Amino acid sequence: MATFFCLSKFSTLPSRPFSSLFPSTPFLSKSSINLALASSFSSATSSFTWDDVLRVSHQSQSATQHRSRYLQGFYHKVQLCNRSSEKQSEFLPFVIEDHVVGFIHDGFVEHLRDFGDVFVFYKDKYNGAPYGDFVSLHPKLKTAEERTSAIGYVVEHLGEEQIPGIRNELYPVTSSYGAPIFFSLERAAAPYFGIKAYGVHMNGYVEVDGEKHLWVGKRSETKQTYPGMLDHLVAGGLPHGIDCQENVIKECEEEAGIPRSIAIKAIPVGAVSYMDIEGYRYKRDVLFCYDLKLPKDFVPKNKDGEVDSFKLIPITQVAEVIHKTHFFKPNCSLVIIDFLFRHGSISPEYHGYLDLLRSLRIGDYS
Repeated sequence: MATFFCLSKFSTLPSRPFSSLFPSTPFLSKSSINLALASSFSSATSSFTWDDVLRVSHQSQSATQHRSRYLQGFYHKVQLCNRSSEKQSEFLPFVIEDHVVGFIHDGFVEHLRDFGDVFVFYKDKYNGAPYGDFVSLHPKLKTAEERTSAIGYVVEHLGEEQIPGIRNELYPVTSSYGAPIFFSLERAAAPYFGIKAYGVHMNGYVEVDGEKHLWVGKRSETKQTYPGMLDHLVAGGLPHGIDCQENVIKECEEEAGIPRSIAIKAIPVGAVSYMDIEGYRYKRDVLFCYDLKLPKDFVPKNKDGEVDSFKLIPITQVAEVIHKTHFFKPNCSLVIIDFLFRHGSISPEYHGYLDLLRSLRIGDYS
């Protein structure tokens, strides 16, 4: 049993570097950002316990720091999901039927040139074509099924060496949410083709003596990505053939043992977005956010083996953990920061309030 503690056609890219989005926050220097990035990677590969989490969550700052520098740690977490925007020029647009559906790194393009019956590579001969040089699919691949099969063949042959973590789970490829699906692509390959990926993240909370407490999961140490890190009570990618609400209900049952009768009460409360470049990977993600107020006596129980354990922690203490550590899976921090705004834990009196609020949606929000 789990234990708990009460505690358009062309998708444009931003023309400014990330740090310029925060003109009123001088503490966001390049050196401080680099330090945060470096520490995040070391934290992602080190282990920590719930005792470590709870110890940090009880530490507090002085009143002066609380007002003048409190948001600094939150800014750093946003930056971790929006790295290397200056490297966008290294990626070629991936164009299907005159719509940009992704971006592929010059280096990864070289792996695709061996598949001339699947991909074609266009040069801008006219100095001012809408896309410049770009990648597309062979004109003979006309249907979604044909494209899915052909690119699936490529992904299979590139294999784990070029696309690690293959899951045999398909993501729909579109130019924007709700637009026609051009084909479906292996989930692990999505960032290598720079397609938009959508997911659902749910804040599961209860109120104890008038204070909101958030259920936090600790990921299994055997997870392919971010093993052992902190996570939402429920979260998951949005695969082909299922809408957001049904995906939340499905993930609630699998990840936390929440029955449909309760899960269906989850409230959609908006979305966050980010764009992150790491090597050949270009993540363009939109996360649909949900809140679910749970019964006080409910205790989550994982059923799919992806979560090691859960803790119920006061939201103010969760904020301290995000602010001071890199224990949370990076994109979870964005969703919880959004929760802090919506539930009044971050107020306009904090320095940099509007800049931080805007930064939660600087990705391709479509």
